[in-house]
Amino acid sequence: MAEAPQRVAVVTGGLAGIGLSIAKKLNADGHRVAIGARRGDDPAMHEMAAKDVGPDTFVAKLDVCDETSVETFCNAVETTCGPIDILVNAAGITIHHTVTGHSLKAWTDVIDTNLTGPFLTTRATLPGMIERGWGRIVNIASTAAKSAVADHPAYCASKAGLLGLTRAVALEGAPHGVSCVSVSPTWVETEMLRSSAAIMAKEHGHSVDDEIAALAKANPQNRLVQPEEIAALVAFLCSDAAPALTMEDISVNAGAHW
Repeated sequence: MAEAPQRVAVVTGGLAGIGLSIAKKLNADGHRVAIGARRGDDPAMHEMAAKDVGPDTFVAKLDVCDETSVETFCNAVETTCGPIDILVNAAGITIHHTVTGHSLKAWTDVIDTNLTGPFLTTRATLPGMIERGWGRIVNIASTAAKSAVADHPAYCASKAGLLGLTRAVALEGAPHGVSCVSVSPTWVETEMLRSSAAIMAKEHGHSVDDEIAALAKANPQNRLVQPEEIAALVAFLCSDAAPALTMEDISVNAGAHW
């Protein structure tokens, strides 16, 4: 059986959480991984990526909210690694606020990172994929896009918008061998979850561990999704085995139906 070809895979937000797990899995599958992150100019992050992802991992600073930063990063990847075949938009943030307590700046920061960012990276990489007749784009969305989460209005809105963007990109890429899929996890055991749990614990008068346990118990499986589970799914979606999986939103929900 022939080995799968090595592809160049960009993972935004690939230095932590879900993004880091995806970068590790894609590297393990034989792809050349390029990580873009706001901390991408930190030498310590380069060392970490070389150790935890792979010695040939390309790491560079990327602000997905900034058009020039996206263009500079993608050009650097293509110069160093080659044409970009796979794009995983995993960079994301949330801010804990009610709608009435949300500042415009906080709203804009979340929307720009979670929605405008994937638009900019897709716009930069999709033409090359179309020209070469092969490409995979995976957007990390959330079950919050459909079910909503209290006190995270900008996050919910941004992820709902990301589902719409995914479908539009899928239509554009479909005649050219380029797929686009969103993956929507429920709570995943990451530092982002722990940060949110710390805020909720303070509001509810609980310990952080108790708050995390309550989030897990809210799922029928009584557990939190692990980053490695998302990474395994994303790796499959980025493979030659999934050409017809496009315009889908795949919910990873630990048994909860949204």
